[in-house]
Amino acid sequence: MTKDSRKSTGWFDAELKKAKDDFAALARGDQTRPGEPAPPRTTRSDEPPAERSPEVARKRPEDDPSRDLPAARSRPASPQASVPAPAERPSAAPRRTVGQAGYRLGADVGGTFTDILLIEESSGRSFTAKVPSTPKDSSIGVLNGIERVCQQAGVSPADISHVMHGTTVATNTVLTASGARVGLVTTKGYKQVLQIARSYVPGGLGGWVIFNKSDPLAPLELTIEADERIGAKGEVVRPLDENALVEALKALSSAGIEALTVSLMNAYANGVHEQQVRQVAEGLLPGIPISISSEVVPEMYEYERTETTVVNSYIRPVVSNYIENLESELNRRMSGMQLHILRSDGGLASAEAAKATPVNLLMSGPAGGVSGAVWMARQAGYSDLLTFDMGGTSTDVALIQNGVAQTRRETRVADVTVRSSSIDVRTVGAGGGSIAYVPELTRALRVGPQSAGAEPGPAAYAMGGTEPTVTDANVTLGYLPSSAKLGGDMELGRDQAEQAVSAVGKAMGLSVQDAAEGIVNIVNENMFGALRLVSVEQGFDPRDFALVAFGGAGPLHANALGSLMNSWPVIIPPGPGVLCAYGDATTRVRDEASRTFVRRFSETDDTQVLGILTELAGSAAATLDAEGVPRSDQSTAYQVDLRYAGQGMRLTIEMTPADFESGGLAELGKRFGAMHEQLFTFALETERELYTLRALVQGRESAAEAEALASGNGDASGAVYARSKIYFEGRDHDADILDRAVLRAGDRIAGPAIVTEMDSTTLVLPGHAGEVDSVGNLLIRPA
Repeated sequence: MTKDSRKSTGWFDAELKKAKDDFAALARGDQTRPGEPAPPRTTRSDEPPAERSPEVARKRPEDDPSRDLPAARSRPASPQASVPAPAERPSAAPRRTVGQAGYRLGADVGGTFTDILLIEESSGRSFTAKVPSTPKDSSIGVLNGIERVCQQAGVSPADISHVMHGTTVATNTVLTASGARVGLVTTKGYKQVLQIARSYVPGGLGGWVIFNKSDPLAPLELTIEADERIGAKGEVVRPLDENALVEALKALSSAGIEALTVSLMNAYANGVHEQQVRQVAEGLLPGIPISISSEVVPEMYEYERTETTVVNSYIRPVVSNYIENLESELNRRMSGMQLHILRSDGGLASAEAAKATPVNLLMSGPAGGVSGAVWMARQAGYSDLLTFDMGGTSTDVALIQNGVAQTRRETRVADVTVRSSSIDVRTVGAGGGSIAYVPELTRALRVGPQSAGAEPGPAAYAMGGTEPTVTDANVTLGYLPSSAKLGGDMELGRDQAEQAVSAVGKAMGLSVQDAAEGIVNIVNENMFGALRLVSVEQGFDPRDFALVAFGGAGPLHANALGSLMNSWPVIIPPGPGVLCAYGDATTRVRDEASRTFVRRFSETDDTQVLGILTELAGSAAATLDAEGVPRSDQSTAYQVDLRYAGQGMRLTIEMTPADFESGGLAELGKRFGAMHEQLFTFALETERELYTLRALVQGRESAAEAEALASGNGDASGAVYARSKIYFEGRDHDADILDRAVLRAGDRIAGPAIVTEMDSTTLVLPGHAGEVDSVGNLLIRPA
């Protein structure tokens, strides 16, 4: 391990010890913690002269050894099964209304570090901080980060009006099987609804041979039956037998359940019996959170509705305790602050809504990066985007059309699938730490999905790793220059990287450079396949979209992906490693309400459908009213799931209220036909059938804009601090190495070139050029 690496490790240990001490102080009830000064900036010996004037250079966080490594961004660690009970909340001061001038703060929790972004809404100035995460209670890391960023900005925490937080607590609770012990109440005769499930088996034709079905989150021994029945149209067929229910609930209480789910047949049409069950259970099971399907997901199909509500119950105690702990501590420091949690669909939920229905948070983490990409690209004037988030282990991609991310109605985590809206993010096992190998049988080079992770990491990190990774290939090719210090002080070992990659070269009879280029080309093809999933295979032409790259490793591969997709420009936002925090801070409050309404077009009319949609919009708007969002700042959209009559598959069509009022069902059917033809190349004249009606209500977008960058003269030579050679398409090329902090708006960078910054490195390939826009985005196009 290098001297600089040992210094970074020592700093991390010291920070982690401080986080633990802070947690102990919170447990004792201390209300304040001593501040911690930011570490001094470390200067590279080969940096450009220090005469960079602060009024010209972009405001940046201190060069902090805790910055993420470009090729190994970690995801959040799993939450603990037992979460400390929330502290007693102090009396809250009057809440500030959404949009009030002040500071907005975004917090993104990773497995190793927590990223914080503070934005001054009036000027767009931003400040970032990175502190060690605290896996036992992620809120401690968030609080430490807030203290750090406030010190850097010279701002009192009391000046922060809104805290937006993307969290993977819900996701990790499912992944680590650390949720609550859930009891389930079903209709008599449907006790095995979760065991029967659906007949789908993942994999090919022989998938059933190796498929191991996981146990339901609500086991059969904790499932009871309620003697009742609601008809498909909502009529009461058989009243609820409360006496029998009481005895069954007492048995569940004795079994030690920690959460209760109520999911009765046809409750989507009439939830009166579920409400009765909840009322009875509240008297017998005090302190036990109860989730009823008619409120969590009032939609048809009993298995999906039950599974979704059970997952909500399973993660609810862990998520609720986490949010309450965080909110309590924030209120001690920020009187009148509003806490919002990022939803899977990219909108914001209030703290209360997030605690009640945490099933809507399962994809909160990836949603932050997509939301941040939308915000930054909008500053550059682009609204049709492909997003590309490459970390150390995996790559997430998504498609944005007209500034709106494509969403899907099902969210899948591990082998759990729930009926909840989420951004349509596709993931592939390709990252900076992905391991390259040559199987004995085929002798064909493979890359991933196995990863070296953060420990031992790529061989180039000199931390014990020996297997060749994508990062080692990038170092060998010169794309990650060994003189560039990751995170401010960690040097890369080119000798170690070449030694690791040489194993692949020997196995294939190639030179070290050709083997490294083969590794990079294969991982690029893997990511190209993921991008095709969200574009070409959904009927979209990637040539109509710009490509936004972020994450620690994304900007290194972005130019190559742009060439494969023919998607231009390739946009590299400033601070690509903390873009998730940008998304948390700049997205908007959102709520939705839905209702199953199965009718053929001939069985209903515009007036009836519009009446239901208007009612649903009012319900969703009431949630925003409670958050202090004025009706004048709210916007509404309608979504309708429909299909051809007799068909099982459904498509979701979105319309504005004005469009539906003017065009009605005729316009809805026309748009359905167009989408069906886009996806499947044909449309039928068969009658359409409505399935689900949904209304989405959002607050206004953040008024914050990215801080304008000082103008340059188009000459980027002042940012060049070194020269190096890169290996591309079988030969060496001379490349400039530039410091992004010195670049000005309008500066043009001719490829080949390497642009370095604290949390990422950007490669501009030969035959291409990059230009810095007015807010610091680097736009790469063919020269």
